[in-house]
Amino acid sequence: MKQELIDMLCRKSFQYNQQPVFKLVSGRMSHFYVNCKPTTLSPRGMFLVGHLLYERLQGVGVTAVGGLTFGADPVAFAAAFASELSKNPIKAFSIRKTQKDHGIVKWVEGDVQKGERVAIVDDVATTGGSTITAVERARAEGLEVVTAVVLVDRQEGGLENIRKHVSDVSGIVTRDELLARWNVIKKG
Repeated sequence: MKQELIDMLCRKSFQYNQQPVFKLVSGRMSHFYVNCKPTTLSPRGMFLVGHLLYERLQGVGVTAVGGLTFGADPVAFAAAFASELSKNPIKAFSIRKTQKDHGIVKWVEGDVQKGERVAIVDDVATTGGSTITAVERARAEGLEVVTAVVLVDRQEGGLENIRKHVSDVSGIVTRDELLARWNVIKKG
């Protein structure tokens, strides 16, 4: 499944250029760009991401998975769906980018309660900033964050930064794996 996901990410989500032409959120220019949405929002991509993330969460003891909207949403939702198919349900939740100012003011949306052990996920980590924000907001809502998983680790220090906030951090696919496969696809 992982190799199929790497292939799909290379076809739908990964771009590379010998010159740093891609502007990142930080404002820095990069040789490559990863937009996971074409993969995570496709039926097969959801299947692959959901099952790989669900496998990664086995044995961690979480009851829910979520992260900062919008990047984390399809990743978390796919894992929750895969968990139900495996008859070991893990709920999904979403963390707002801005706190709502009406009704019950909260950061986290979903069927999660204070004290639950949760996993924070994201689609891509460069510096880890979005994931760290999600960890902080989940904790502010009383959730116990026990692990963080990113779909694509750009290998630019993001996982190390996240690890300062959550000790158990991992990536499913690395930039090096994507670049190696992308080079094979482009030569073929």
